[in-house]
Amino acid sequence: MRLQSAIFDMDGTLLDSMFIWNDLGPGLLRRQGIEPEAELSQTLKVMTLRDGAAYCKARYHLPQSVEEVILQIEAQVADFYENQVEAKPGVQKFLSLLKMEGVWMYVATATDRHLAEAALRHAGIDRYFRGILTCTEVGQGKESPEIYERAMRRLRSNKRDTVVFEDALHAIETAKAAGFRVCGVYDDSAKDDQEAIKALADYYLTSFEEMFETTAP
Repeated sequence: MRLQSAIFDMDGTLLDSMFIWNDLGPGLLRRQGIEPEAELSQTLKVMTLRDGAAYCKARYHLPQSVEEVILQIEAQVADFYENQVEAKPGVQKFLSLLKMEGVWMYVATATDRHLAEAALRHAGIDRYFRGILTCTEVGQGKESPEIYERAMRRLRSNKRDTVVFEDALHAIETAKAAGFRVCGVYDDSAKDDQEAIKALADYYLTSFEEMFETTAP
């Protein structure tokens, strides 16, 4: 895999964290005695935190304001990111290898900045990245390639020499359609999409341990 720069998604790619996001919406509703629709987690998966909170309020007629919903969710997520989250197996070794080879790296995430910074810090991998971009800051989710385009410009690179690492099919579709090379990374949250991801991605990893082994001397 030839690259001079790399753009990493965070949740489900670098961090073993998707399970908490998948239960946030349903959990919020059930605590209020509301049974969520079966597909709610899938619907929220492509949304930013704010968009997801607004969707739940409108769809389920929640009494809280969107800001109050966000605060409830953030409190739960913040505790997890600040005290529990871990990097996926092999991630730290792989990032260390890339850094030694002079590869510049950026994080492109749908998670808000203060949460992302806490998560990367607790997982012990924040030092490998030259910066973070969030969908909130960019003003668009990963149905748009803008977050990848902007990260690439900050890395002073180009699409030929940049690889985007993603676990989610919709994000991989976006990056590929924009002309990026993409490495699909397996995560349990997207297990039903793996055949489509394998067919679309330029590279595919079941884990970063595998990537470290294949790149090691």
